Order: sequence, then C-alpha cells, then structure tokens
Amino acid sequence: MELTYIPYEELKRIRELKCSATERTQLFATLSRFNTLYMIMQAGSGHIGSSFSAMDIVAWLYMNEMDLPENPDSDGDVYFSSKGHDAPGYYSVLLGLGRLEFCQIHELRRLNGLPGHPDVITPGIQTNTGSLGTGISKAKGMALAHRLQNKKARIFVLTGDGELQEGQFWESLPSAVHFGLNEITVIIDHNKIQSDTFLSLVNDLGDLEAKLSAFGWHVCCCDGHDLKAFSSCIEECRAVSDRPQIIIADTIKGRGVSFMEDISQLDLDNLYQYHSGAPSEENYIKAQNELLAAAHKQLQKLGAEPLETANRTMQPRATIEDPQRLIAAYSRALVKQAENNPELVALDGDLMLDCGLIPFREKFPQRFIECGIAEQDMVTMAGGLALRGMLPVVHSFACFLSTRPNEHFYINATEKTKIIYVGSLAGLLPGGPGHSHQSVRDIAILSAVPGLVLIQPCTEAEVEMAFDYSVNVSLDSVYLRLVSIPCDISFQLPVDYKLEYGRGVALTEGDDAVIFSYGPIMLTEAVKAAVKLKKEHGLEIRVINLPWLNYVDTDWLSNSLEGIKHIFTLDDHFIKGGQGEMLGCVLAEMSDVEKYNFHRFGLKEIPACGLNHEVLQKHKLDAVSLCGSINRLVNENQSSNT
Repeated sequence: MELTYIPYEELKRIRELKCSATERTQLFATLSRFNTLYMIMQAGSGHIGSSFSAMDIVAWLYMNEMDLPENPDSDGDVYFSSKGHDAPGYYSVLLGLGRLEFCQIHELRRLNGLPGHPDVITPGIQTNTGSLGTGISKAKGMALAHRLQNKKARIFVLTGDGELQEGQFWESLPSAVHFGLNEITVIIDHNKIQSDTFLSLVNDLGDLEAKLSAFGWHVCCCDGHDLKAFSSCIEECRAVSDRPQIIIADTIKGRGVSFMEDISQLDLDNLYQYHSGAPSEENYIKAQNELLAAAHKQLQKLGAEPLETANRTMQPRATIEDPQRLIAAYSRALVKQAENNPELVALDGDLMLDCGLIPFREKFPQRFIECGIAEQDMVTMAGGLALRGMLPVVHSFACFLSTRPNEHFYINATEKTKIIYVGSLAGLLPGGPGHSHQSVRDIAILSAVPGLVLIQPCTEAEVEMAFDYSVNVSLDSVYLRLVSIPCDISFQLPVDYKLEYGRGVALTEGDDAVIFSYGPIMLTEAVKAAVKLKKEHGLEIRVINLPWLNYVDTDWLSNSLEGIKHIFTLDDHFIKGGQGEMLGCVLAEMSDVEKYNFHRFGLKEIPACGLNHEVLQKHKLDAVSLCGSINRLVNENQSSNT
C-alpha cells in the first residue's frame, strides 16, 4: 500500500506564507496531523487521538511562543509532554520545523529512529515520559536548577487529563506554589477521554478549575483549538509573577478527522477506537482525504498554491497463521473461574481492553471495579477487599503494576491475605512503545515480596493452568506475568503436561547443554536456537520451560540436570534479578555445583525501541545470536578442560 506524507519543502513553504500567525499555525497543525497519520500507519502503532488533540497547542508554542535556540539541545525555553502518548504528533511538529532530520518521519518506533514515547536520546526531547503523572515534578526540578544556574527560561508542560488520576500530579502541586515557580506553565489537554472511555465514567475530575485554584495555582481556561483564545491564556500566564500557572485547554480527541472526533456512541460498551494502534487501510484513506481537503481549503482561503505530496510504500506487516493469544486465553480463564467463585472481583487500571476484561465486565458488572489511572490506589483497594474475604484480581500493564504500587504489594503481603496480580504487556516485546512500557524489571522488583508466587505461562493452555493454580491451588498471592502480543511459537507442551509448583518440562531433548526459560517469546527463540545448534554444530540441547520465576523445586532441578554439564538461562528481563539469577543462587547452594558451567542470557542495558525482530537482534536474544553464543561458550569450556 502507498502511504502519503507532506515533504519538508512544502512545510517550509507553509511556514513562510504571508498571513496571520493564527492562520499559519492552524495550517501547519493540519499538515502535521497528516504526517502524524502517515507515521503511525507506517509504524503500525502509535497514539492518534492524543496526538491530534494536542497538535494545535504544540504547534502554537513552537511557532509563536517559545524562545528556542537553533541547536535543539542548547539552552532556551523548555517544552515537554508529561503524558507522552502524543509523541508522534510532537515529532511531526519538530520534523516540520526542521528541528529533527526529516528522514526520520519514516522511522517512528524503529531501531535508532523515533521512540514510541519521548526519550532524551532524541534531539530536542527534554525528558523521558510514558509513566504518567510525573511532568510537574520534573518541571520543578528543572526550574530550581535554572535558578541555581542563573538561567532564565520558561517551562511549558503538557499533561493529559486522564493522567490527573495519578496521585503524583496532586502531590506535585503545593510546593510549586510554595517555591513561587512562576516560570512553569502547565497545559492540560482536556479531551475528556482516557484510554478506553470518558473520564466521567471512570474517575470524574469534577470542578477541575476550582480544585487547581485551591492549590494556589493561577488557572486559565480556553478552547485548545481556538488559537486566539489559547494565545490570550498564554499572555495572561506570562503576566503572573508570583506563582505557577495551569491552562485547562478543552480539546477534542482525534481532532481534525470527523470519525475520530465522533463520540456519540462512546460509553462503557463502546470504547474509543483511536487511542492507540494504526487505523485500518480504509480508515487511513478516509482520514487522509479529510485532512488533505481541510488543508487545501485553508490554502485556497490564503490564495496559496495547492500542496505537493510524496508517497512511500508501507512496510509489510508480519503475519502469523495460528498465533498464541495469551490475553484472550486469560480473558476466558477469568470468566470461567468467576463463574465458580462468587468472591472473585476484578480491578482494572484503565486498560480493560488491553487486559482482556471486557467479557468479565459484561458478565459480572457488579464485580468489576474500574480504578482508572491510579495504580497505588488500585493495589491498596485490593488489599481492603482481601481483608474482607474477597479474592481481588488486579490488572494493569506489568510496567506500571509492578513499580509505582510496589510498596503496597508489600503492605498487602504483611497482612497475609491472598491477591492475584495480572501484569500484561510483560517483557521485552512489543518493542515499539519503548522502555517506559517494556517491563523487564518486574521479576526483580517483586521476587522479594514475601508470600508472592511469580508465574509466566508460555501458551494459551498454560495460561489456563496458571490461573487455575492461582485461584484454586495457591494459598499465597500470585503475580501472573503475561505477554500481550500474538506469538508464533516454535514448540508444543507435552500432551500430558500439568503445572506443578517449582517444576518445568522439557520441550526438546539433549545432553550437551540445557536452556531454562519461560514465556512464548524466549522459549521460541531457545527452541529455534536448539534446532540450529543441532543442524550446524551437532550439539543436542535440552530446552526446559520453567514458568516459576522466583522458586524452583531443588529435587526436580537436580534430576533435570542429570548428565548435563553446560547450563544456560534465558530471561525475558534484565539479567540482574531475573529467573536466571534465582537459578544460579540455587545451583550455588547445591553440593555438586562445581561440575556445572553456568551462563545467563538476558537484557544488560535499557531495552531498545524498534520492530520486534530488531529489538531481539539488538540485544542478541534472537535464535541466531543465541546459537552463536552457546556454541562459543560450550567450545570454550570444553577447550579449557582439555
């Protein structure tokens, strides 16, 4: 499929048109929306709705308001997005202004390209975002640093309105007033829709202007798409000399494309469709045509020449004939267990679609609790439910569920109640969203929580077994770690396989070495590597699926290593604190440990952003890299012993 974008020369021409700043910026924003659509379609993922709602604001700040040096990394006024979801739209503005190399328009969510969420490795990006609610805190630190360095700079922070459910946002407000940080202007992209649906249906913000004013901030309200009104708010904020300011900018999610703006059918049964992901080919063409028509109308009004566009072939999408869909399997297992257990309740952190909770909510609406973007509150609420005899099952992405509320995991554990935590989007892949969403430290974070069993299933069948164990067998709390992407696995579990605490199962046979791993992605790479090692080097490798991440049965482990000298572990996680480290510690305590050669594979650096195969190759965790590493290590060990 041919995709269309606006080349840089045309954007430069638009910036030089003889017209009002409002007209020029509005046209530039329309073209930036067009290029954002192209970027997301080319990447196959991204956040359209948030990018479009904030586009007019970002374009106005960069084209008319901020004092910016030619070098994007030099001192000057500061802008950054706290919500981070609008990264594609932000990039399109920077590309159109020549503040990023325009060739990167083709590199969204690609290795060495533009990350899925803002990252300081990108020129001009001031701070990493993706974990919500942090923006004002970061801005306060920057402002205080500037004062100590005798630098004058205004700091503009864009937040989403959904992220205002995070406690850190409200925690950050008072001291900004206390310090008199008048150089900070916060802009709330108030489109009133969070990931799935209306804020008012999840966690209503109420009288937001009154709340923010009560904290002592200067508050101004406007239509975020009316650039004259927005610029007036900016001028009003500029005149405030004794306190920080907040602009509540009312916006429309998906602004600029009629069917993306349409919320007439939006409710708890019909979720917003354009928060994340690429549109269908049909919707891409419809959106492209609408934006082009709007641009041509604006150009005609200005008496300017029509646009010239450029085309590029869309990158082919990877297809899987019969994928394992672990989230769908979990969704079925959750409903099945709830049918037999009236005490089971499900809590969600504004990710009901991504976590597979819609069927549960439809069947058990009274037992479904939407907590919004407030993970600490959700995990502690689960603790209260458990103290009163319920079985709470808590859901979010693993990167958020394991981190911010980690203290509350521990508090719940000290109360010795049972809670099931389900962390989706676990592990290195997908690589497109970037490191804020790649959960590769949750095993280390949670392994030390007493009375918490960590499990990662590798197939749909093992998901059902793992959740049945969590609900009906385990006396302890459980953290279920789930890969979210559809997976083309290279193995099958034995027909008679049963989940047994601390024990795994061999997926291939061999006595030259053993690889312990878990989950669909790394087990697939391990099995492929084993096949390649046998074919190319004559090595027969035993690959063992061990779904238990923080415990192993030592008798089973000892028996599994019978006749084995070379032991490898493969983590979908940082090497530090992963399953491999746990196994290494257990092996170190075994009396015959000296007879083994032990090596761990896993992440050694912050995970890269890119296509899935690019990310695996970058970190040398793909089958080809593993094959080369294992062959080399086995030969080195054999040579040293001869």
